[in-house]
Amino acid sequence: MQSIVIQAGWPIWFLIALSIVGLAIVIERSLSLTAARIAPPDLPAQVIQMVRAQADTSEAIDKLRASSPLGQILAECLASRHLPPAERRLAIEDVGRDVAYLMQRYLPALATIASLAPLMGLFGTVVGMIEIFGAYRPDGSDPSELARGISIALYNTGFGILIAIPAVMAHRLFKSRVEALLLKMEQETRYVAKNI
Repeated sequence: MQSIVIQAGWPIWFLIALSIVGLAIVIERSLSLTAARIAPPDLPAQVIQMVRAQADTSEAIDKLRASSPLGQILAECLASRHLPPAERRLAIEDVGRDVAYLMQRYLPALATIASLAPLMGLFGTVVGMIEIFGAYRPDGSDPSELARGISIALYNTGFGILIAIPAVMAHRLFKSRVEALLLKMEQETRYVAKNI
């Protein structure tokens, strides 16, 4: 691997940095966007039972709010249940938008990496081509210099594509997971709101 990095020249370091950032985002989102962490399955039933037992104190609501993203929405549902329906809906939607924003955190960065990696690979290709033309001399070119320029061009192009493909796949996967979780939270919030 070290020899490949050396043959790819200095433009590869930008791609390596980009791949490290992309991998960190993928790991963080994989750990954060689990259904059990975002929307625990037994939470709506617990909230309904808490209300029926008249145990919905401000401390209980604060604890619910800190438990999970779904807990934040359900806590707002409880805290605003005495408001007029339009105001209550607006308050719950505001919290829902905040939760959706936090769930989509880093996804635009992952999309940027997916778009930027091939361009950085193309930049490395251009650097390699410059080296190829710089090595050309009318009296005869050094084959090793030509080979170096070609290796810079090809390695950077390949690395750029190699980084972009998984980044695009991960971005689409996480985006669809966020949408599914948001729909699930909306359904469960509606269910709790009808039963409290």
